[in-house]
Amino acid sequence: MDSTAATPHANPTPEVQLHVSDEQSSALLTDTITLLSQGLPNADGATGLHELERWETVLAASTRPGLAKIKQEISLLNQMLKSPDTQGHEVAEVLASLGAEAAKVGEEAANGYSDALHNLSRLLIKASNLLSR
Repeated sequence: MDSTAATPHANPTPEVQLHVSDEQSSALLTDTITLLSQGLPNADGATGLHELERWETVLAASTRPGLAKIKQEISLLNQMLKSPDTQGHEVAEVLASLGAEAAKVGEEAANGYSDALHNLSRLLIKASNLLSR
């Protein structure tokens, strides 16, 4: 390659704000509650990881204040589940924290999300308890 040639640069792809409808948010919440109602996702983590990725996408698109802790915990949980060295009690702590945060958001939720968020909170804390045994 000619050392005087300009270095090729890829043009950055402009970031398009994702719009998530109430129906899509409700569907994600319902899917997650259904998944956790059936017990903990399987040990291979594929189902749980897919659900976490969905949540990361939806939360990244949200303009609602007060979600920073949840975004951080979901990102941490995603990293932990991908690591072979993660211990069950570590995951349990993050699930308990997510459960507490979901309850907080549920207290302030509108559009009929309050009951679903409290149910999600309960299921996350229950999953946390199962893992910490």
